[in-house]
Amino acid sequence: MAPAASRGAIRRLINAAQHTACPCHGCRAGGSHNALAAINQMRRFATPVDALPVEKEYAFEVAASNLRFGEGVTREVGMDLKNMKATKVGVFTDPNVRNLPPMKMAIASLESQADLPFEVYDRVVTEPTEASWRDAIAWARSHDCSHFLAVGGGSVIDTAKAANLFTAYKDADLFDFINAPVGKGRPIENILRPLIAIPTTAGTGSETTGTAILDITSMSFKTGIANRAMKPVLGIVDTLNTRTCSRELHISAGLDVLFHSLESYTAIPYTERTPRPSNPILRPAYQGSNPVADIFSMWALRTTVEMLPRVAKNQDDYEAMKQMLLASSFAGIGFGNAGVHLCHGISYPISGLNKKGPKYKHPGYLVDHPIVPHGISVALTGPAVFQFTAPSSPSRHREALAIFNRTSLADPSITSIPDSEIGAHLYEAIARFLDGINVPRGLKAIGYGQADVAKLVEGTLPQRRVLDLAPGVGDVVGEDGREHLTQIIERSMEY
Repeated sequence: MAPAASRGAIRRLINAAQHTACPCHGCRAGGSHNALAAINQMRRFATPVDALPVEKEYAFEVAASNLRFGEGVTREVGMDLKNMKATKVGVFTDPNVRNLPPMKMAIASLESQADLPFEVYDRVVTEPTEASWRDAIAWARSHDCSHFLAVGGGSVIDTAKAANLFTAYKDADLFDFINAPVGKGRPIENILRPLIAIPTTAGTGSETTGTAILDITSMSFKTGIANRAMKPVLGIVDTLNTRTCSRELHISAGLDVLFHSLESYTAIPYTERTPRPSNPILRPAYQGSNPVADIFSMWALRTTVEMLPRVAKNQDDYEAMKQMLLASSFAGIGFGNAGVHLCHGISYPISGLNKKGPKYKHPGYLVDHPIVPHGISVALTGPAVFQFTAPSSPSRHREALAIFNRTSLADPSITSIPDSEIGAHLYEAIARFLDGINVPRGLKAIGYGQADVAKLVEGTLPQRRVLDLAPGVGDVVGEDGREHLTQIIERSMEY
């Protein structure tokens, strides 16, 4: 009788299979056929599972968009597109930004260039959905633009990335490229058209990355596509462009910067990620913490802890807004190469389920539907997540604690804390920071209750793209996964 496979080996096989596109053209399982075949094959052969090598990653890649940072640089975008020899520009924005100074400046710049045709798509939805992406993709396919321009927040830039991708793949289905196991996670081999991104919020860092996120409403959670091929060729980071944001938008966007940087710095080291890709094109954009990403993430974290409370307090503090916009791009470079983990993974069902459950609508957002803004949904679990992950790397979590406490790593108040207590102290420090900028005090504050915990757990489990990078939770998708996630979510109900 063949020896039984260990649970750990089976999980590794499932992990490998779910990151390989399933060849069945009608399947959206993202490789579940392959996983079952691999497990059955293991059971047929009497080879000890521990003798089967599972190679860890040995390399990391650094990829980010070119960035231009300065006051008023939006005025240069027409010249940029002219220099790129654009023959038709598809301009993406949303109905609110369409009437704001950043868009007006961009349009004036396009109009200043002779023989530079452009058309505007202004139907981008805040927190985009399957339906809104399909609408944008259909528009882009029918207009056959040579270049793309996105003017707006992360929702606009992400939608433009998707429109660009599916213009290059005119016959592809949306789920062909969505991350496994929700979609097939196909590699991107075609050359995409040039995209310039002009962010109008200091949050997502989408101008630097190849990541695009959407809400799969039929499944009540978010997921996305992450591939270096989708990153903009240029991010124009104009310090004038966030001045029209509401206080609430500044805070939510800034929280995204905070947790981008904190999660990427505490993600598993890139050398611990398995399996090693068989081909460089299969190396994921989210690779685990690495020396280059660490530098950008830590600068962004320090800057956000210092500057976000200033922006929340004073809407005329333009220096703080300028620094937050730079921190957003820095954090984008950090997480775009290292990845995020549990806060983001759990945030996706928090936002998705809200539309059917609590129907919470955050103040300051000009929308006619329930919304938990992305930064808020990420922050709600922050204290509990980092208490949970602290034992995996006490030194990195101690560094984060020193930053939140506005002191040095050598301060006795930091050095005297035992490793076993770092998580509890960091929980309090993050909660105190969130309290200071009036973030809702846990999931109960936006309408969730104990009866919703199981649904939030189930909505988190498919987020393999980020869960695989979570430190200290190697079994998060195994039999211990539901228990770990349940504890984190229950502890996030209130603080």
